[in-house]
Amino acid sequence: MLAAEIRARFLAYFEKNGHAIRPSSSLVPSDDPTLLFTNAGMVQFKKVFLGMEDAPDGKRRATTSQKCVRAGGKHNDLEQVGHTARHHTFFEMLGNFSFGDYFKRDAIRFAWEFVTEELKIPREHLRVTVFHEDDEARQLWKDVANVPDNRIYGLGAKDNFWQMADTGPCGPCTEIYVDLAKMAPDWAFPANASGEWTNTEISDYSLDGFVEGAEAGRFLEIWNLVFMQYDRQADGTLVPLPKPSVDTGAGLERIAAVMQGVTNNFHTDGFRPLIEKVEEVVGIKYPYRPGVGLGTAVGKDGKPIDPASFRVLADHARAVGFLLADGVFPSNEGRGYVLRRILRRAVRHAWLLGRREPTLVHVVDTLIEHMRDLYPELHVRRKHILETTRAEEERFLATIDAGMSRFEELAPIASTQGSSQLRGTLAGEDAFRLYDTFGFPIDLTELMARERGYLVDISGFEEALSAQRKMSQDERKSKQITVSADDFADPTQWTHDQQHAEGLGRFVGYDVIEVDTLVTAVRQLADGRVAVMLRETPFYAESGGQVSDHGTITGEGWSVVVNEVRKLDGRIAAIGTATGEITFGRAHAAVPRDRRKDTERHHTATHLLHAALRKVLGEHVHQAGSLVSPDRLRFDFTHHGPMTAEQLAAIETDVNAGVWASVPVNIAEDSYTAAVARGAMALFGEKYGDVVRVVDIPSLSVELCGGTHVRNTAEIGLVRIVSEGGVAAGVRRIEAVAGPRAFQFMADRERALLQVASRLKVPMSGMTSGMDQIDRKLDALLEERKQLEKRLDEAMRGGAQGGGFAQQLAAQATDVGGTRFVASRVDVPDVKALQALGDAVREALGSGVALLGAALADGKGALLAVATDDARDRGLRADIVVRDVAATVGGRGGGKPHMAQAGVDAAQIDTALAAGKDVVSRLAVAG
Repeated sequence: MLAAEIRARFLAYFEKNGHAIRPSSSLVPSDDPTLLFTNAGMVQFKKVFLGMEDAPDGKRRATTSQKCVRAGGKHNDLEQVGHTARHHTFFEMLGNFSFGDYFKRDAIRFAWEFVTEELKIPREHLRVTVFHEDDEARQLWKDVANVPDNRIYGLGAKDNFWQMADTGPCGPCTEIYVDLAKMAPDWAFPANASGEWTNTEISDYSLDGFVEGAEAGRFLEIWNLVFMQYDRQADGTLVPLPKPSVDTGAGLERIAAVMQGVTNNFHTDGFRPLIEKVEEVVGIKYPYRPGVGLGTAVGKDGKPIDPASFRVLADHARAVGFLLADGVFPSNEGRGYVLRRILRRAVRHAWLLGRREPTLVHVVDTLIEHMRDLYPELHVRRKHILETTRAEEERFLATIDAGMSRFEELAPIASTQGSSQLRGTLAGEDAFRLYDTFGFPIDLTELMARERGYLVDISGFEEALSAQRKMSQDERKSKQITVSADDFADPTQWTHDQQHAEGLGRFVGYDVIEVDTLVTAVRQLADGRVAVMLRETPFYAESGGQVSDHGTITGEGWSVVVNEVRKLDGRIAAIGTATGEITFGRAHAAVPRDRRKDTERHHTATHLLHAALRKVLGEHVHQAGSLVSPDRLRFDFTHHGPMTAEQLAAIETDVNAGVWASVPVNIAEDSYTAAVARGAMALFGEKYGDVVRVVDIPSLSVELCGGTHVRNTAEIGLVRIVSEGGVAAGVRRIEAVAGPRAFQFMADRERALLQVASRLKVPMSGMTSGMDQIDRKLDALLEERKQLEKRLDEAMRGGAQGGGFAQQLAAQATDVGGTRFVASRVDVPDVKALQALGDAVREALGSGVALLGAALADGKGALLAVATDDARDRGLRADIVVRDVAATVGGRGGGKPHMAQAGVDAAQIDTALAAGKDVVSRLAVAG
């Protein structure tokens, strides 16, 4: 029986028995900060079980086939995947649920009836476990299912008692097991296995025999029934719940293995097409024979390889495809980091199979084709899924060779004693370099090290990572003038007006930008500024990407120019420079109208931009950071590559269409659940309260947002995109301007264009006059430059006469450690010309290394090293030469083995060239 039929039969059976079929929820829990991913069928019903919500549609019976991922946090199966028969990152959990409706008797009846009558698994091959104190469940199995007592095993709380947390709903479990030795033709006992459980001639086994057999995989759990019966108190007391519930989970992949007569989930129809695609792509056969089992996999070189790599690729293709379809994007934190770890583990296993180009993308494509009908989101987002998978593979492949080479040095396969025991510990600093330089997730390094008998100094890795983060934070702090959060929060440093202490800092800035109010607290700051709390304040405190308001506070005989606003325990304090002595009592606070309006324009424009990006690029786009200020907006978003000019134009057009449509901006408060249910965008990783502020631009955008906005999109006026680029792997950034800033941007561009036209002597009048002439003149100038560069190149290479500058430089070469070497300062206008000259010198040398230095037209200094093929083979690589030479004068460089360059201080060029001889001599000796 195929997996699709099992799934369909399960849902149909429970629908027939009064259960509402609920769709699988997203792999990203909608409102559960305790979980990285949906990892069980009950997750979408968690609030129902906790009594926080009513049963969906009032129906107290439900059934699902739920997408699940266990690859991060507490529930993490990643390390075992591929090496065992049943660990997966992605799997489907079949389940039936009772929300205070039926309980143990019906749950047991439903499960037994489905297994024995729908699936027709012989009763004699089934066994049951219960919590050893749950006499009621034991008796029900005998009464309802007629299971003999000697086939009901009582286990402890570790195996058969479930609880959601230390306190709250909990209860006993009961599980159904299948005897694979009787059901799977390819079952084989492990080598040297012994004990009662290995005897297939008997039908009854002791508790110890059953437990040993279950641990060895003979007795396979296929269904777990959880009876939520108690409410555990803080002191451990179990209080019976007034309406006990049922939560069951049956692994589809496990049931498929039983029904298809195989011992390994990876040999079922859910994985076979994926493994076949791996075989096709890598050109190596997976060594499984139906009814026989696994043999030995042999690589193209005739050497044995680990077949686990096939299974890893098949499994990880499923996780990657579904996670990308549900909006998770590869990144360096949270869910995105788990996805990146899965992707890179797959790349590593493809690399072990000999692949040096994207592999997983082909397997993911096969997944989409086979599961698109049941999960249409795979097909809808196919282009995004495949493009992102390929881009991530290519990114890691660019560093994996060098990283694996470094790992080979750190953890060689063989030790001097030839022992397979623990050989040592990888230093934390080395593990960090593998992470920071080559992109190896720490758990991948741990896994690879463990395979070779090494440990990894995790604490040392964490120290190196923390040091890097602190360095970055210190660098950011050094560029900011702001108040330390710890210093600011010290309550002893504030002076309060006790008469008006209540209602400190109530924000009224959504409605007004000026307010007559009272000063209620004051504090002098170390930098000479002052912090002021008001009873009501119009000043917005920086939050959600929107910068703080500026403005003024004026009292009798004093004033404060506000240039920063901070929150302290939910209260707002305005910070600035004071004139006169601040006194408690009446004050007038004001935010400049133009500054606030420009900020509002940019914030609402950010929402329109977000919506346009998702419309043009796809729903994988999610906000990854933002800045909203009076003079610009900056929006970071998840996307796998540079945008085309056509895409940028389409996005800008779409944003401005929303502006000119004059759409009202509706802002209201709502419950988080209701807001998300009607489509409001919530940011991944952001924490929201029960009540949220919803900014709704009808038919264009709905987002949860606490910022200030225009009342109508027409107030924005105009939006222009200024730039687009990458800021991190898989993260792009757009900067844009709106309103008066957009007008100023266009005016500046027009002035620059007029200056170009003037210098080209092209008259500009009317709307399009002169543009064609500018294009033609620029084309002519570029062609002229191209011809001049060609003539220059010929001159440097010697031209037809066989002389030339390159030959002159090559003739100056001297012998350094048996290698021809030339170092010279040259006069070229730019890097492109320097590279052309380097190519010519390398050709003229025939054999050897050259180091050229130049002060370029822009004032910067540059070094270029070139090496011929034979020099490279002897270890004299251009990238190493230029790196080591540049380091002597504080520069940095790199490139390819045949040509590499570095940036240096122009004043240090001669010193660097002089160091070249020593560097080449050292490398020649080492080679």
